[in-house]
Amino acid sequence: MFEEAETGLEADVPENLIKDPDWWKGAVIYQIYPRSFNDTNNDGIGDLNGVTERMDYIASLGVDAIWLSPFFTSPMDDFGYDVSDYEDVDPMFGSLADFDAMLAAAHKRGLKVIIDLVISHTSDQHAWFTESRSSKDNAKADWFVWADAKPDGTVPNNWLSIFGGPAWEWDSRRCQYYMHNFLASQPDLNFHNEDVQDAVLGAAKFWLDRGVDGFRLDTVNFYVHDQELRDNPPLSADEAPSTVDPTNPYGYQDHVYDKTRPENLVFLKKLRGLLDRYPGTTSVGEIGHDGLAVELTKAYTEAGERIHMAYSFDLLTPQHSAAYIRRIVEEMNEGIGSGWASWALSNHDVQRVGSRWGEGHDIRKFAPLETALCASLRGTPCLYQGEELGLPQADVPFDQLQDPYGIRFWPEYKGRDGCRTPMPWANNNSHGGFSDADPWLPMADTHLPLAVDMQEKDETSILNRNRAFYAWRKEFEPLKKGDMHFLDSAGETLVFTRSHGGETILCAFNLGTEPASIEVPDLVLGDLRAPGFTGLVEGSKITLQGLDAAFARVKS
Repeated sequence: MFEEAETGLEADVPENLIKDPDWWKGAVIYQIYPRSFNDTNNDGIGDLNGVTERMDYIASLGVDAIWLSPFFTSPMDDFGYDVSDYEDVDPMFGSLADFDAMLAAAHKRGLKVIIDLVISHTSDQHAWFTESRSSKDNAKADWFVWADAKPDGTVPNNWLSIFGGPAWEWDSRRCQYYMHNFLASQPDLNFHNEDVQDAVLGAAKFWLDRGVDGFRLDTVNFYVHDQELRDNPPLSADEAPSTVDPTNPYGYQDHVYDKTRPENLVFLKKLRGLLDRYPGTTSVGEIGHDGLAVELTKAYTEAGERIHMAYSFDLLTPQHSAAYIRRIVEEMNEGIGSGWASWALSNHDVQRVGSRWGEGHDIRKFAPLETALCASLRGTPCLYQGEELGLPQADVPFDQLQDPYGIRFWPEYKGRDGCRTPMPWANNNSHGGFSDADPWLPMADTHLPLAVDMQEKDETSILNRNRAFYAWRKEFEPLKKGDMHFLDSAGETLVFTRSHGGETILCAFNLGTEPASIEVPDLVLGDLRAPGFTGLVEGSKITLQGLDAAFARVKS
């Protein structure tokens, strides 16, 4: 069994984390996709030293933590989300020493470091799987999900892979099928085996001992499968989830047996027990289950019991009306119990919000507005690299696609490469200051005018407006940890209050392009001018221009 021995690290924990172990509540997390952030060895691929080199820039944004997408040893079939060694750095990204230097640089600037923990599956090149597939009676024979074929040789059940086709792959060594929720080269671990649970907890402990401040848990509700391997029931066309592309048959099923099993709660409690031995650490889970976001967030983030916070894909869809956003957020607030949500409007898996929600809008107005909105909701906001610049989705031609998901479903679904193109640091060359070599994905021409060096020198740029807002937000504890209550308002406006410690802040957003006037007769307001926004608060009246916001202190 996994030993809960003393770590001996307590004396090394930064003092500020011990003073506020709940620093993660309302903290701004900046997601870095290392392959595309900054290349220092000129091989066209970003690296850990590239993150270290840009640490002053990251700190200047006013964020509290960084989340690093995977940098572990991997054959890179799914760009690091197929791990072949949990306790080392892929040479593509550097070394463990480079990681330690990056971690130290972040901590020196007061930034926490959260790393991706991908434990629902491994790479088929992981030593665990190599041993498991070698026979039916080896020490790791049941570390993965193996099943016999049906009498006619077909797959064990109707489970589907998110990346297309059956979730089963035939293995000629064992003459059995193994399960994979994603690529065939990403076999699923068998979490019904306690040795597996102990092994992945050991991998987590390796990084906690190294000083990381927590984990982003990839596909956190995919860990456990139904031991009876029962078929998933079908969904009708009008029940198909909005978060699954309609070209993908994965949306035709109700995934009640291949994921989101109740036994997962037991493992997450073990994981929380490990994290609690490292004061000030945190965890944020990715919930990939349509229609159950509120219920799962409540169960998975129950205060003190399991993980600290979780996010779903409900604000990562094309739907973005004020009514839709209010419904999603209000349902979460009302149903989450003692739990805590995290919110993101962009990440490495979805079309950038600048295109998904902002198409047709003035990006200089829209981008700061969506950043401020996300950072004003009850929960912990995540900012994806380039979002602070207002980057739109890049258009990557088919012959330059890297994402197997996009290649499989092209052209109706173009995959995830368009949100993963290199970060534009400079406007002076075709590679945007990312690298001196041809990058692994092309630098988008539409990104060069929005490069960091272009925006740095403009006080009214998207970048500088976002910096100013985050700095202003730090002054108001209600915007970080406060309760949230929506007020009724018309059209494409959102109005809500955040309350904490006897202080209440009113937030008003106009997501439309036409001016809007809002009356809140039951409140006495004092205007709080947030940098970059022109909304006026006079008595109980709020006046907003298109794509504008206003903030006020509620006096009574």
